[in-house]
Amino acid sequence: MLHITEQDLTHYNTLGLKSRAHAFLRLHDLSMLDALSDTAARYPGVVILGGGSNVVLAPHIDSLVVHMETRGAQLVDDDHDARIVEVQAGEPWHHFVATCMRQGWAGLENLALIPGTVGAAPIQNIGAYGVEQDEYFHSLVAWDIRYGRRVEMGPGDCLFGYRDSFFKRVEPGRWLIVAVRYRLPHDWRPRLDYPDLARNATIALAGAAVTPQQVFDAVCEIRRSKLPDPAELANVGSFFKNPVVDAETYRSLRDLHPGIVAYPVEDGARYKLAAGWLIERSGWKGRRLGPVGMHERQSLVLVNHGGATARDIQVLADVVRAEVATRFGVHLEQEPVELGAPAPEQA
Repeated sequence: MLHITEQDLTHYNTLGLKSRAHAFLRLHDLSMLDALSDTAARYPGVVILGGGSNVVLAPHIDSLVVHMETRGAQLVDDDHDARIVEVQAGEPWHHFVATCMRQGWAGLENLALIPGTVGAAPIQNIGAYGVEQDEYFHSLVAWDIRYGRRVEMGPGDCLFGYRDSFFKRVEPGRWLIVAVRYRLPHDWRPRLDYPDLARNATIALAGAAVTPQQVFDAVCEIRRSKLPDPAELANVGSFFKNPVVDAETYRSLRDLHPGIVAYPVEDGARYKLAAGWLIERSGWKGRRLGPVGMHERQSLVLVNHGGATARDIQVLADVVRAEVATRFGVHLEQEPVELGAPAPEQA
């Protein structure tokens, strides 16, 4: 029998928003999955919660909140080309990447220090420093909560895009990711195209002899220098996606704003604009609006200085989006997912 309780979620989301789940389930054993499907039918929906590092929680959540707490990673196959590593969904992502470094399984080091759990990684298709998780993704096991069945899914099933996947587009809450498998090639080559990484002193000194551990250490050093620790200042990391525009739009923006920061994608057919640069040039770096603001070192990071609600987050995000649109004609899309009923407007 499942043990379902009410739960204060303030410490289950890295934005530190006050939120309460009326039905909360800790899922620590996969033998609970059949009972989960039976129980979920009694609620208006299901919310899957991992590390809470990519969500904006409403004050009250009436859906059944399932907190993934399964842990562990193991090597399930190893041939002459690559290793296949299977990880349980509740495993903290950074802990998994660090485990790979200790085991000599290279490939994911550019994704070090990303908060959240392994189960959330395919949903968001996390990425950093020139690498996205789908480049090493092999397959996953999901539980179809509606029909109470186990489903195997490969890369084509997951429909990965930039910070996007099948799980964000098709009936969110129906699919519970149980375990994820990554294919880590034996023929490792460092990925050092990202400017901050290429300029790092450790990487520069190592040159062609750079090791996966050195890349891992450099990524951790860079992230710690630029991004606030959620344990010290509540945040969800990058709050907006880097907008992607066609080449013509990019050239027009470059003519108007010569210093604009952008990176070519699809062989130069489109360009990814640095959202942080757009926000900074719109005057929002380090500025506050009530209890929330954009971080003083990294303007892409929205922070909660204390006591904020989902409504405060929404107001600031709308203002920043509007000012970037006015100045540059570019729309910013929010990264974190909003969960629960929206906060009412104040009279």
